[in-house]
Amino acid sequence: MATPWPSRTFASALALSLAAVVHAQPRAAEQCFYPTDWNGGWRAARDSRAIYVRVRMHDIYRLDLTAACPELQEPDAHLILKLRGPAIYCTALDFDLSVAETPPGIAVPCIVSRMTQLTPSEAAALPKDLRP
Repeated sequence: MATPWPSRTFASALALSLAAVVHAQPRAAEQCFYPTDWNGGWRAARDSRAIYVRVRMHDIYRLDLTAACPELQEPDAHLILKLRGPAIYCTALDFDLSVAETPPGIAVPCIVSRMTQLTPSEAAALPKDLRP
């Protein structure tokens, strides 16, 4: 049985809408990075409620935390990262982040609530002691 004409029109409109959504996705994908893109450089915000990380050579991301993680301020602090889901960071939900002191102490979770890629001007405006 042939599909009635109004259904084909609806299907075409739906396909165009989906195409527009898929076309808009690359902007979000540009803000993703692979674990190997993170060069390991990071700095904690003065209030311990965010971490600035250097990705690739020139990108800086801000990882906002749900609460202060004062252990980030310890001189021998290091980050412990585990991936959730695919091997790429695109949203805060992709991070399983903890901090511990060296030698290995107890790992304290620091829950990431937001991941934001800084613009070049925002990155340049960071005080020198916060630049990863």
